Amino acid sequence: MSWARRSLRRFAVLGAALCIVATALVAPRVAEAQSGWPARPIRFVMTAPPGSSIDVLGRTIADKLKDRLGQPVVVENLPAAGGTAGTAAVAKAAPDGYTMGLAFNGPLAFAPFLYDRLPYDPQRDLVPVILTSSQPNVLAVSADFPAKTVAEFIDVVRRNPGKYNYASVGNGSSSHLTMELLKSTGGLYIVHISFNGAPPAAASVAAGDTQMLFAVPTAINPHVKSGKVRALAVTSSARFPLMPELPTLVESGLKGFDASAWNGIVVPAGTPREIVERLNREVNAILRDPDVKSRLNAAGLEPVGGTPEDFGRLIRSEAERWAPVVKRTGAKID
Repeated sequence: MSWARRSLRRFAVLGAALCIVATALVAPRVAEAQSGWPARPIRFVMTAPPGSSIDVLGRTIADKLKDRLGQPVVVENLPAAGGTAGTAAVAKAAPDGYTMGLAFNGPLAFAPFLYDRLPYDPQRDLVPVILTSSQPNVLAVSADFPAKTVAEFIDVVRRNPGKYNYASVGNGSSSHLTMELLKSTGGLYIVHISFNGAPPAAASVAAGDTQMLFAVPTAINPHVKSGKVRALAVTSSARFPLMPELPTLVESGLKGFDASAWNGIVVPAGTPREIVERLNREVNAILRDPDVKSRLNAAGLEPVGGTPEDFGRLIRSEAERWAPVVKRTGAKID
């Protein structure tokens, strides 16, 4: 064997040995860092504005989570661009367990089909932690709108194409796409007015500036109680336990119409599995807390929970289900 080959061989052996030593030295430090998590405050990004259903849910979880983790959980609202701004901020954050986000259908399942240029890939850049809640959208109209049933609603709108405006909680949201699906299904022409979140969208219907919207119960209920908004139906396949008096759109004659709103916690891709599993355990426990369940039910939210894998399957299946709907309705944002 030549001197050059012997030297190369020695270097290869030495390099392999150094790699083994380095791994042995670094691995305990990584494990120690993970076992010491969290050692500082956690940033919790809300992809919707203050006062929205997501904000109510997120702040309820944050309040309990800080006690369970022993560190502050700092809520930050980044509601712009239909929730994609906040979701992108989470996707681009360091995967160290100190940034997580509460996102929903729009930025997680619909956005890839609505935007030509999305700054993140929900499947590649994010890791699902837990499905936090799921609830139907409610079809609601302003108090002076001349319809008290879904059949009357469709008849009035069909006879007056372009006369009425509908509010949504944001471009690309479940609120937006559900109305676009209803328009497509019923052959309706209604003008879309997008708002930045549920509170201003619902307020516009209550004031009569817009005449209708789909939104979760949290946004609708205060205005229904005040008499300024009338709820007509829910979008789930079965009646919603928290609003059993409302029929479903299926019962109202729209066969197969199912468009629930859901949300859950995600973290940046690359976040250590141990941290994902710890967050999942803690939030599952929080959602089972009777006090939390009562508070969320009062806000029109039904807690869910489950494994990270459960949530991942939901995101994928919803993306597959809504992609053709987006294409069929022609809904685009950029």
